[in-house]
Amino acid sequence: MTLQEETDADLVRRARGGEDRAFTTLMRRHKPSLYGFVRRYVGDADAAVDVVQETLVAAWKALARFDDLRAFPVWLRAIALNKCRDRARRLAVRRFILGEKDDQSTEAQAQADPAPDGEESVVAAQRRAIVQKAVDRLPIKLKEPLLLTYFDELTQQEAAALLGVTVKTVETRVYRARQQLAELIDRSAI
Repeated sequence: MTLQEETDADLVRRARGGEDRAFTTLMRRHKPSLYGFVRRYVGDADAAVDVVQETLVAAWKALARFDDLRAFPVWLRAIALNKCRDRARRLAVRRFILGEKDDQSTEAQAQADPAPDGEESVVAAQRRAIVQKAVDRLPIKLKEPLLLTYFDELTQQEAAALLGVTVKTVETRVYRARQQLAELIDRSAI
């Protein structure tokens, strides 16, 4: 059996035993979906790459503490979620102290000229920008469960375990997030 055919649990066991290729295989398997989650959370492609790298390094360092009863992708997202929160706190402190707008902010990106790929791609890019800006404006308590369940397709049980809340709390927050998202998008589309 090749490394690509092994389960996440087997790869974790092998990586803990010092086999670097097993960890590399795990990261290659989960990096695309992890990047998608982080990209939606931070709203910027370059920043997402940085956060994913930080997540992978943290996962490597914490591999010995991985709980075998958890699903590896959920554990990895928990680390990524913490890295996203850390980044948001750093940016908030920088803005507070320096009084500057981050050039990676949604405000700065909204002013960028879309690539001239035709009217349809421009309209699609504008829609994506509106949705991303609306997601960015959601309160963290609503944003996180929405990203995890709707965009990242975790179950409500997995999201609840990751966030440390009940399933009912996740359900309620996702419902409220979708309501606020719809309102924000309606206001932006005018």
